[in-house]
Parts: sequence; structure tokens; C-alpha cells
Amino acid sequence: MKGGTNMQQKSKLEQVLLQGIRGMAETLPEERALFLSTISERIYLALTNKQVIHKGMYPEAIDVMSSKKDLHLFLNGELSYNIYSNYIKEASKHNIPFTIVNDGHDTPIGLVLASSTAINSGKEYTFFIEDETFKRDMGE
Repeated sequence: MKGGTNMQQKSKLEQVLLQGIRGMAETLPEERALFLSTISERIYLALTNKQVIHKGMYPEAIDVMSSKKDLHLFLNGELSYNIYSNYIKEASKHNIPFTIVNDGHDTPIGLVLASSTAINSGKEYTFFIEDETFKRDMGE
């Protein structure tokens, strides 16, 4: 039995050393690639690329920015700045920090408004605006 415990300690030590060299393992990497570096349980609102390109701003985005606290705006860096600059201006009015994400992941998501902590626990994505633009962008 003593040998088993010693092996477990060695394995744990190796994990700690590798973590120190490589950094912490990323949680939910598939979700982070899709949702511009955040995860679904933190999202208030997500818009597709075509929805962001849509002329004007979605009123739902303005509502979230004006009514929620502890928000962060994530924008797809593959889109041109002039396409999403109106969202940045609105976020600035409400002192909401933003990040332009250029991580090399191909995603249909253009904008995410998220909290720094979990706000929804279900796996159903209820934070999309499922209009015609959404359906075209998501291939429905």
C-alpha cells in the first residue's frame, strides 16, 4: 500500500510541476473558442457576426448594458472596427470594459455580453436573439 501512495504523490508532484511550466489547464476550451474566450454560463447576450454587422444596434444589447452590473463586452476581432464601434461607444457610456478577441478560432459569434461569474446554469442557450439574421448565420 505504501508504494501506491508514493506513486500518487509522485504523480501529483508531476502535475504541479507541469502546471507551473505550462500554466493552468483551460476550462471548457470548446466553449471559449465559440464564445470569444468566455463560457456559456456567464453570458447575458450573444450576437452572431451577421447580427453585429446588422445596421444599428440591437436594443437588447443596450438593455443589458444599461441594466446589468459586472459586465464585460467581448467582440470578434475578425470583424472590422467600424462594424462594432457603436457597441464600444455604448459600453463606454456604462463603464463596461471590452476585449477585442483575435484568438484564431473560427466562430459565428460576433459579440458577447458576459458576467465574470456564472449567471445561468442550464445548458440551453437562451441568450441568443433568434431572428432571421441569426437563423441565416447559424445555418438553420
